[in-house]
Amino acid sequence: MTPPVLVLDGPLTRDGVSGPCDALRALLDSGGGGSGAGVVVCDVGGLGPPGLAAVELLARLQLTARRSGGRIRLRDPSRALCALLDLVGLRFEMEGQPEQREPPRGVQEAVEPGDPAV
Repeated sequence: MTPPVLVLDGPLTRDGVSGPCDALRALLDSGGGGSGAGVVVCDVGGLGPPGLAAVELLARLQLTARRSGGRIRLRDPSRALCALLDLVGLRFEMEGQPEQREPPRGVQEAVEPGDPAV
């Protein structure tokens, strides 16, 4: 099963934050996390040009998810949105990227006895 998806559409206003947070909380409370229990994918492709309203919305969604014992994963963020999130110091898991807890494929975790030191 796949995690539930919360589609975020623009244009955003600072007052329009409570609706998506309530929808996220409902998805997490319903236990609809699938195989990635506690994960909700936020489709941000329709947000439009990124700005501080998008940063505030995503920060509040992340906080809401953490308070509910879950997390969010972003789907289809624009390069400009990723750059803006990096600029303000917010880190998000992106769909299609390996999780931070998982080593990337092809990385050797253990050294075999007899391997030459590099």
